[in-house]
Amino acid sequence: MASENDKNHRVRVAQYLRMSTDHQQYSLHNQSEYIKDYAEKNNMEIAYTYDDAGKSGVSIVGRHSLQQLLSDVEQKKIDIQAVLFYDVSRFGRFQNSDEAAYYSFLFERNGVDLIYCSEPIPTKDFPLESSVILNIKRSSAAYHSRNLSEKVFIGQVNLIKLGYHQGGMAGYGLRRLLVDENGIAKEILSFRKRKSIQTDRVILIP
Repeated sequence: MASENDKNHRVRVAQYLRMSTDHQQYSLHNQSEYIKDYAEKNNMEIAYTYDDAGKSGVSIVGRHSLQQLLSDVEQKKIDIQAVLFYDVSRFGRFQNSDEAAYYSFLFERNGVDLIYCSEPIPTKDFPLESSVILNIKRSSAAYHSRNLSEKVFIGQVNLIKLGYHQGGMAGYGLRRLLVDENGIAKEILSFRKRKSIQTDRVILIP
């Protein structure tokens, strides 16, 4: 248990959470719990929380909380020594690793370290090692995003070839028929109604 003296000298930090989907591993709650545990073990006080729920990490555009965090740091609106992330991919899956390095530099230029709690990356005491490992992890995060996009696109193309409707309004005189994974008809979808089961499919019928 931390002594009163330790508590009075805790390092003030902010935490940043990001989730682009409902993937359980990266839920905001799971990220926050992991970061909280890390902070407690390393005598840190989480003074601020910024989160971008449902936001892609491929760009800073649209990630208002990350933009606000960077602005607050640059304008000295918050007094922190570091920002805690669950891992490098939560900071971003920037398609250009130089972009990720640029935003990291902006934080570090203002005396704020970026710490990726679940990944053992050397500290600023080992700048060369840290730079090499971070570049690898940034590239890996970007590749994952590109690879996932390609897989989703290929999957959608295959479904179209199989005759399944992939969204949008049905053409004139056509209706949307919901079928299960075995192709058995379930119901005619009314206007604006969507399928709720992932394995269900939609086909167009007269």
